[in-house]
Amino acid sequence: MDGDISEITGGLTLDEKLRLVHGAVDPDGKATGYLPGVDRVGVPPLSLVDGPLGVRASGERATAFPASVALAASWRPSLARRFGRALAGEAAAHGQDVVLAPGVNIARVPHGGRNFEYYGEDPYLTARTGVAVIDGLESEGVAATVKHFVANNQETNRYDVSAAVSERALREIYLPAFRAAVEEADVTSVMTAYNRVNGTHMSDHGYLLSDVLKGEWGFDGFVVSDWWGTRSTVAAARAGLDVEMPGIDPEEFVPTDIDVDDVPEAMPPVPDVPALFGDPLREAVESGELDEAVVDEKVARVLRGTASIDRFDEEPAGELDAAAHRELAREIATEGAVLLRNDGTLPLGDVGSLAVIGPNADRAKLGGGGSSEVSPFTRTSPVEGLEAREVSVTVERGVPPVSESRMFGAESDEEGPDPSIDDAVDAAAAADCAVVVVQDDATEFRDRPDLGLPGRQDDLVEAVAGVADRTVVVLRTSGPVEMPWLDAVDAVLETWYPGQADGDALADLLFGDAEPGGRLPTTFGRSAADYPASDETAFPGVNDVARYDEGVFVGYRYFDERDVRPAFPFGHGLSYTSFAYGQPSVTEDGDGFAVAVPVENTGDRRGKTVVQVYAQKAAAPVPTPERELVGFEATTLEAGERRTPEVSVARSEFEYYDEQTGWTLASGENALFVGRSARDIVAEIGVSVR
Repeated sequence: MDGDISEITGGLTLDEKLRLVHGAVDPDGKATGYLPGVDRVGVPPLSLVDGPLGVRASGERATAFPASVALAASWRPSLARRFGRALAGEAAAHGQDVVLAPGVNIARVPHGGRNFEYYGEDPYLTARTGVAVIDGLESEGVAATVKHFVANNQETNRYDVSAAVSERALREIYLPAFRAAVEEADVTSVMTAYNRVNGTHMSDHGYLLSDVLKGEWGFDGFVVSDWWGTRSTVAAARAGLDVEMPGIDPEEFVPTDIDVDDVPEAMPPVPDVPALFGDPLREAVESGELDEAVVDEKVARVLRGTASIDRFDEEPAGELDAAAHRELAREIATEGAVLLRNDGTLPLGDVGSLAVIGPNADRAKLGGGGSSEVSPFTRTSPVEGLEAREVSVTVERGVPPVSESRMFGAESDEEGPDPSIDDAVDAAAAADCAVVVVQDDATEFRDRPDLGLPGRQDDLVEAVAGVADRTVVVLRTSGPVEMPWLDAVDAVLETWYPGQADGDALADLLFGDAEPGGRLPTTFGRSAADYPASDETAFPGVNDVARYDEGVFVGYRYFDERDVRPAFPFGHGLSYTSFAYGQPSVTEDGDGFAVAVPVENTGDRRGKTVVQVYAQKAAAPVPTPERELVGFEATTLEAGERRTPEVSVARSEFEYYDEQTGWTLASGENALFVGRSARDIVAEIGVSVR
């Protein structure tokens, strides 16, 4: 199609070219962003829609899938690919061409307000999950936009903060998932972040946009700004930004289902910058300040993206709220749930009565606040899910509801008597088991102020655990939280933000109809002080600069390097059965290694284990992490079944980034570790890397 694209571009007027490089008002009012196309020469419009957790077409409904962190916690790229296909079907059903997903930023700090939208702290797991979602989306003819490029790791001061980060940390931690999206998934679009990197706003970052993304990696799609994230005209155009979004004033952008008078409270102010790729770009070209060929190249990239999803030839078609999508939402919720602790209480078995306690237990937890919000056709709360079982259920809030930050429509609080911890304690004492549902409140625009549960939820858990025969705590959180009551309870189940199937999935998990299939994609420390960015120079930054002085030691890499004992390590997750791992073997396999690990289900029921392989670059002449994830395989076995899953490890996983010479192989004697988590290592094998 390149010849046709060149011909189309050459036949466009400058005004027509500009219609393809900055947004406009969507005539249907659904899209998050809209390029009007050029009907005269048959260039169709492109509609871009939010969608990390499900399609957010303004004023419309769609399937509300679990948060992205739950998808990553499944450690199943095949499940992520199915999610991508379902997301594409729902976007197409709404007439949308491009989904603004997935988000592959690294959870550098546990406070991050958008961590629920991302895939955890590890670049390898993030890359595997992100590539699978992109493959699923684009296999169904809907374009993906991987975001936010790059080092968008906090919401505090996000429009101006500069990530002061080394080239090595960028290459080894923050860029790999984006690189995989380009080189492996051939993603159609990349969105720039709001923040600066080493002093330069990402929309103006010629080194990262043109030299690295388009040059080194060969990205041939289009780069789109985050909404109102463009900070210049000529500098951004030369740097490699192709499309400015939304290209309209905030007052024109207000979704149709939101009262404009509520917007100042619902949506914090956006940067006070005008649209820069419209009239200002025209003036720059007409004055000779910018060569029109620069605009032509941007137009060609947009047209290639349009062609890649066949929009020149056909309109999108899909299916909305399909039964298969509802079941998939429920499956992701169970596959991503992580059983952190269990003394045998779960699954519940023949329990006769439950006290379901929690300030928001009567509401499904759909997701965090911001542009990922979804309005579903249906939803089930924990209370509804458990009441549907053959068990007596007593419900008490215990403490006032936790506020849920919403940008596009707030949840209203029901009228009723003030909740009482005493009433919750009485209900717990009278029941066979107390299920305490607690949650945090994470949202775009704002980082979590601390890692404590909001309000008096910790007091509630402690009070209930003091009287209940058995206490199960269900966490609905965006990431790690402090658990001062941990040793007083019998089981802890992390369900993240489970989406519309919240209650149904929870009942499946508690009663053993489904296995809690998740493993942690992020380390759960004991307190905020356990993490590398625990002083203000690192997070949220001082004088608009956040220093990434931890370098490559992010997440579990930092915990290992500093010998900090986490509450629950990266990769941790219990099962309802038990597994025995045999002695692994390693053989050279093409340009890498094959690690075969004998596994046996030694329990009495079907279950899932995740074989995790970590590498140690002992031969590298620079400080390297003690262990880094380089491969994994999720395996489900029947009771008594034996299997030997094989994990492929690429030789390139033993490379480190030398800031003078680039990627360098750590030639020599290194090591591979096989484990159930980053801390539960069952075998170490030396490997010679040449």
